[in-house]
Amino acid sequence: MLFALLWLAYFWASTRSGATQHALLLDWGALTGGQALTDTLRALWTEGRGLRLLTALFLHADWIHLLGNLVFLLIFGLPAERVMGPWRFLLLFLLGGAVANLAAVLLIGAPHRLVIGASGAVSAVIGAYLALFPRARLGVVLPLGLFLEFVRAPASLLIGIWALLQIVFAYIGPAFGAVAWAAHIAGFGFGVLYALFVRAAIARRLRQRRGY
Repeated sequence: MLFALLWLAYFWASTRSGATQHALLLDWGALTGGQALTDTLRALWTEGRGLRLLTALFLHADWIHLLGNLVFLLIFGLPAERVMGPWRFLLLFLLGGAVANLAAVLLIGAPHRLVIGASGAVSAVIGAYLALFPRARLGVVLPLGLFLEFVRAPASLLIGIWALLQIVFAYIGPAFGAVAWAAHIAGFGFGVLYALFVRAAIARRLRQRRGY
């Protein structure tokens, strides 16, 4: 469902004129409030920007931005949703995305910066996947000399490298200042905590499905 909603939102926005698209981003994307933390918090509360923490999840800069999020959502989201159930997974996506966007809004120092995209929510899904499947293995293709080799590596190792890169990129990475790396880090942390919090409920759900 989320996959379809993200595609439909992007397709609908992409059919608007350039001026309308720009207005959509300004009206529904998450905006930083100012240099002072209190200014940002005040803007979130008094100017109705709190809702934008959610609506910004369904806005993307271009199709490459969207496609990258959808690929990770499929890889990590399908197994997570299968054990969580659709409603817990939806809550993970929305709350994780809102927390991630809030972190980006609060930590970006420059005023009136726009935060859009589902990257923070997808990061929450990745964090939840790691907490739920710590021993899982993922298939990756590695270049070995002149050939490509398909290998299965521990998910914890690959996700750990990914998480470390998010921290590094937050300070010195590519597109510094243009990518909300803080949202990725906050979303990932939220996803881990969320999965640990609902783990008992997930276990009960799985026992009920198996009939005991």
